[in-house]
Amino acid sequence: VSTQSTGGYEDVLFRPKRSTLKSRSDVTLERELRFRNSGLKYRGVPVMASNMDTTGTFNMARAFSTHKMFVCIHKHYTLEQWIEFANNNPDSMEHVAVSSGTGERDLEKLNEILSQVPINFICLDVANGYSEHFVEFVKKVRTAYPHKTIIAGNVVTGEMVEELILAGADLVKVGIGPGSVCTTRKKTGVGYPQLSAVLECADAAHGLGGHIVADGGCTCPGDVAKAFGAGADFVMLGGMFAGHDEGDGEVIEKDGQKFVKFYGMSSATAMQKHSGGVATYRTSEGKTVLIPYKGSIEDTIQDILGGVRSCCTYVGAVKLKELPKRTTFVRTTKQLNEIYGKKSINKTD
Repeated sequence: VSTQSTGGYEDVLFRPKRSTLKSRSDVTLERELRFRNSGLKYRGVPVMASNMDTTGTFNMARAFSTHKMFVCIHKHYTLEQWIEFANNNPDSMEHVAVSSGTGERDLEKLNEILSQVPINFICLDVANGYSEHFVEFVKKVRTAYPHKTIIAGNVVTGEMVEELILAGADLVKVGIGPGSVCTTRKKTGVGYPQLSAVLECADAAHGLGGHIVADGGCTCPGDVAKAFGAGADFVMLGGMFAGHDEGDGEVIEKDGQKFVKFYGMSSATAMQKHSGGVATYRTSEGKTVLIPYKGSIEDTIQDILGGVRSCCTYVGAVKLKELPKRTTFVRTTKQLNEIYGKKSINKTD
């Protein structure tokens, strides 16, 4: 049994430090990154929408591109839909990734899309990034596309981050089980506290000139800031971006209120929709929930980016790039004063 001290975002707070910043508006959230294996440069705000059915959508990409934010598009769009989106939204293309699993048909579809659509990023997404098959698949895609930036995952330990980067990945997705509609930890007992995973994996990746995406576990803007403080180069969000118009989710009215169906991509709902049901040799590792309908994504984007900017002013980071160097975490047993409950009359509070 490992005795190493580990924890999640809920276990720490930033220690404030003297700052020369006069205003949150002085903080620069855009970053310019050059990727190890593709050699490509990227400039943008490194917050990602997850490649889930109701967050990784073309409508989300249109909204995000105005903020230079990134979307991993879910893998269920057709080639024709991709072509239409690319033709109508050329300014969005530098801020999206095409997603793929590791099956033969997945690779065929990936090749079809990349042969006709100008996309720089490929997201190779599996629940368990520890299999030799996945490593070999990353190598195969790297060989086929030497100048595409590859995002691959998910893993939670340094040695596997290193293996995937050496296999050809530029960005490794970090996170097993922390997501709001993921039940992997419950069903399998497997996982790693997310903050500890980000700290360990960022150190491993940066030692090789690679990068990581902190995927899952954020419940509020402060958690996003903590992920960046721990060394994440990108932060991927699912639940925080769910429930909005741009997610194209099913809106359900119940007792006079509007809700949106949100589900994990290993849930019974997702497998029924895309695979005809849960295979007999496995169980679902995601859940389906109804979350309050939130309207436009714009308020949520401003809430998240505003929170990260404010964090930077508290620790004296003029640029998001500087945040890890300015970060000292302190352990805590209580994050919030909830004497008046968790809800506010304002949806972003």
